[in-house]
Amino acid sequence: MVFDSLLNPVLYPLLDSIGYFWTLLILSLVITVITTVIYKYTTNQSLMKDLKNEQKEFQKEIKELRNDPDKAMQVQKKMMETNSKYMMHSFKPMLFTFLPVIIFFGWMNIHLGYYPLMPDQDFTITMTFDEGVSGDVLLKLPESITSVSDLNQTITANQVSWILKGSSGEYLLNYNFKEITYSNQILIGNEKSYKEPLTQINKNGVKAIKVDLKPVLFNFWLHEFGWLGTYIIFSLILSSLLRKIMKIY
Repeated sequence: MVFDSLLNPVLYPLLDSIGYFWTLLILSLVITVITTVIYKYTTNQSLMKDLKNEQKEFQKEIKELRNDPDKAMQVQKKMMETNSKYMMHSFKPMLFTFLPVIIFFGWMNIHLGYYPLMPDQDFTITMTFDEGVSGDVLLKLPESITSVSDLNQTITANQVSWILKGSSGEYLLNYNFKEITYSNQILIGNEKSYKEPLTQINKNGVKAIKVDLKPVLFNFWLHEFGWLGTYIIFSLILSSLLRKIMKIY
């Protein structure tokens, strides 16, 4: 990934030194600052303030017209028109924030989603099949990868699995099923990085090949979230604070 090599010299040392949680918090802050500043200077804040005030006035009117549904409906229609104008003016900043957000999201997706495969530690790979598919699958391994289980596995309950381990490196694994070869990539090493664990196949009765990576989870309010859910929580809180500080509407 192009952006991964671009961001790695700065972000990987940060991740390696302060860990997943603080790296995600800092990146959430950086992204929120970038998007908030862009939003402020690419929108007409005077107009946005007026539209916000209109929305509040309409909401107040609707409450006062509880006993007059017809008039309340008319006011609600006007409020919807104001909301539509506000959303249209809010759309412009998205064109400018899309690229930086995608760049950072790409890096986070391949570094913060899962713990890496460690050298000489067992990990499991599972190949899944459509209902009713039967037969044997032969796994062909590079020299530096060894299998604790038999390389030739018979499909049971629509899947086959292998327990593997290997030394540091990037590898291509090949699976032979009914004279057709399917492949996926794995990355083993001490660095906080990995290959996409799920390889979708969806042909010839083969569904997918999955590497059993352990997800990185963050605890909030007795719930566990992945990096994306945690980022959303951070960004909502940070965005709300920054908008108040910078008086953004």
